[in-house]
Amino acid sequence: MSEFLEAIEKGIIKYWKWLVLLIIIYFLWRYDLLYGLFVHILFPLIGVVLLGKVAWILWVHYIQQDFISGIDFVLLEIIPPRDVLRSPKAMELFLTNALYHWSNKGGKEEYWQGAVWFWFSLEIVSIEGQVHFYIRTPTRVRGLIETQMYAQYPQAQIKEVEDYTLAVDEISPKSAWNGWGCEFKLDRHFAYPLKTYTDFGLDKDPKEEFKVDPISPVVELFGSLQKGEQMWAQIIITPSKRLYHTHGTWFKHHDWVAEARVEVEKLLKRFTRTNPNPFHKDDPSKASVEMRVPAFLDGTVKGMSAKTSKVGFETGIRVYYVAKKEAWNMSNRRNLRLIWRQYAKPDSNQLNRHNSTQGDAFGGVFTISSKSVMILANRMLKEYRERAFFHDSLRQKIFSKRTIPWPLSSMFHPVYFHELTYVLNVEEIATMWHFPGQILKVPTLERIESKEASPPTNLPT
Repeated sequence: MSEFLEAIEKGIIKYWKWLVLLIIIYFLWRYDLLYGLFVHILFPLIGVVLLGKVAWILWVHYIQQDFISGIDFVLLEIIPPRDVLRSPKAMELFLTNALYHWSNKGGKEEYWQGAVWFWFSLEIVSIEGQVHFYIRTPTRVRGLIETQMYAQYPQAQIKEVEDYTLAVDEISPKSAWNGWGCEFKLDRHFAYPLKTYTDFGLDKDPKEEFKVDPISPVVELFGSLQKGEQMWAQIIITPSKRLYHTHGTWFKHHDWVAEARVEVEKLLKRFTRTNPNPFHKDDPSKASVEMRVPAFLDGTVKGMSAKTSKVGFETGIRVYYVAKKEAWNMSNRRNLRLIWRQYAKPDSNQLNRHNSTQGDAFGGVFTISSKSVMILANRMLKEYRERAFFHDSLRQKIFSKRTIPWPLSSMFHPVYFHELTYVLNVEEIATMWHFPGQILKVPTLERIESKEASPPTNLPT
C-alpha cells in the first residue's frame, strides 16, 4: 500500500501543473464560464496576437527591403596571376579577412532602420568558353576586398565590370535564349563536412606535377563551351548568425557550432555509456561518460570536429546554363549538374540537386507544360541576377511550397521553393572557389602575364 501511495505522490509532484489546469477547466465548465472565457477573452486575445505578428512580419520585411534597396553593389573580376603557387589556404585566409563581417546590431538598427548583414557572391562564369572569376560585393567593402586579395595574390588584377547576366534579357518563347538552372542542398546535416582541399593533400603544397586540384574539372568544363553558350555558378555567403533552440529549455538558443556538436552526440549516442559514481549513485551529474568511436566512424567524427574549428558562412549555391536556342546543348546542361561531385564524401556529406527548373521539381505524378518550365527558367534567371538567397520577396514567402502544399500548389502559378541555405566553413568554400594552379593550362582562363607595379617613390623629378 505504501508503494502505491508513494507512486501517486511522485505522479502529483511530476504532473501538478496539468492537474491544476484540469481542476480549473472543470470548475469553469461546472459553473458555465467556459463559453464566456473563450468568446470574450481567449478568441479576441488570440486574434490580436495573430494580427500583431502579421503586422510585425510585414513591417520588418518592408524596412529590410528598403534598406537593401539602398545598398550599392559592384561586380569585381579577379584575374589570377600567371603562376598560382599558393594552396587554397591563401583563399581561405582571404575569405576570412575580407568577407566575414560579423557584428551585433542593436534594436534600432535591426527593427527601425532595417539593417541586414552584407552578403557576397563568389562566381565562376564561362562566356562562350572564356572563364572568369567574379566577386559581387557592396561598394562599402570593395577597398577591403582589394587589399586582402592583393595580400594573398600580389600579382592578381582586380577590375570593375558590368554584370554579365544583363546580356540575357529573358527566357521566353519570344526570346533568343533558352536556360536551365538548379540549386544545391546538402545530403545530410551541415555538421557533416564536404571533401576539402586538405583531403586532396593541397595543404601540404606538393610539387605542381603532383597536385590534384578539385576545381580543375569545373574550369575545364566551363572552358569547353562553344559560341552562344554560357555557364554560371554562384556561391552566395554571409556570416552564419542563425540560432537554434536548445532542447529542454524554453528560451535558450545556441549557434551553429553548438548545433554541430549536438549532431555529433546524436551520432555517437549508440556508442556512449554512462557510468554512475559509486559514491554518488543518485547524482547523475557525478557520473562519468564514456564514448567509444568505432573505426568506421572515426574519419566522420574527426571531420565533424574539424569543421567547427573554422568560421562558418550561411551558404546558398546555384548554377545556370544559358544558350542561344540554336546553340543549346542538352549534354552541357546535364554536365553542369555534376560540377560539385568531386567534393562528395560518401561517409559524410555531399551536394545534391534541388529546385531545378525542369518538370520533375514540380510535376510529381502529373507533368507540367513546357510553358511552365520556361517560366521556372526565367524565374531562376532573375533570382541568379539578384543573387537572392537570404532575403525572400513577399511573393516568395506567401506562394511557396512551405505555405501551399501539394496538391493545392498546382492550383496556383508554379509556387516557389523556399530558398535553402546551410553552413559551410571557410575551408569548404575556399575549396570550391579558388584559383587553379600552374598544372591547369586552360587557354580560355585569362591570367596576368606579368606583375603590374607602380614606379618607385624615390625617382628623381
